[in-house]
Amino acid sequence: MKLKLGISPCPNDTYIYEALVTGQMKSEFDWDVTFADVQTLNEMVKRGELDVAKVSCGVVPQVFDAYQVLSCGGAIGYSCGPLLLASGIPQAENPQGASAFDLSRPVVLPGKDTTAALIFRFWASRELPEKPQIEYALFDAVYRSLRNQEFRQGVVIHEHRFTWKRDGLTLIQDLGDYWESVTNIPVPLGCTLMRKSFSSDLVQAVEREIRQSIDIARARKQIITDFIRKKAQIDEDTVMEKHIHTFVTDFSYDINKEGRKALQNLFEVSTKTL
Repeated sequence: MKLKLGISPCPNDTYIYEALVTGQMKSEFDWDVTFADVQTLNEMVKRGELDVAKVSCGVVPQVFDAYQVLSCGGAIGYSCGPLLLASGIPQAENPQGASAFDLSRPVVLPGKDTTAALIFRFWASRELPEKPQIEYALFDAVYRSLRNQEFRQGVVIHEHRFTWKRDGLTLIQDLGDYWESVTNIPVPLGCTLMRKSFSSDLVQAVEREIRQSIDIARARKQIITDFIRKKAQIDEDTVMEKHIHTFVTDFSYDINKEGRKALQNLFEVSTKTL
């Protein structure tokens, strides 16, 4: 059976799914794989173009009629949330938090449907005196726009969570830490969806294969492979390793009750902040 799978080229996704999509394990399925930015994957799922997809948790309420959340393959955890950064301002001169945010200038977010955008709006609705101006770009373009000082402030995700100090950017707010301090639950960044039209046996078979792929990755001596390197947006193994350790968690193997609670809380927040 052929299944259309969509994942990002980021190290956490390629780490989880490498064995499955490169033929390192025997699969019941013929996997037709699309690698794309997470917002692109969100849009593809909204159009019903994928059978299985790793997407932003923030998009799930919009597609819940057609897709279900799998029990594995996602990115939920602690100390892994998006960062609200500023450019062109030395850290020593920049206080953190809402007082550092410039309401007279727009903030650039990594896609309208991303969890990062939702958590930023959650923070802004509680901490800013008025609604901010918002623009959107793909996650790598957000980072480039900050480095080039095209935008004064933006929300950064994925690998760039680990490179902002090196590149001279300034932290306004760790949005993941803020989320955890308010909700007391982990940050639900991404999850893997599958069409609801598939049978429960088929769903369980896909979940078994995702877990087997994770098991194979965890059993390797080397965390970073050539496959991961070729797909990543950066070329530093140490950064890729930090990325994997941060975003591939026990919740990636089994979302369990705590992960489900985090998702439900995010869905409730989305109805109030969108």
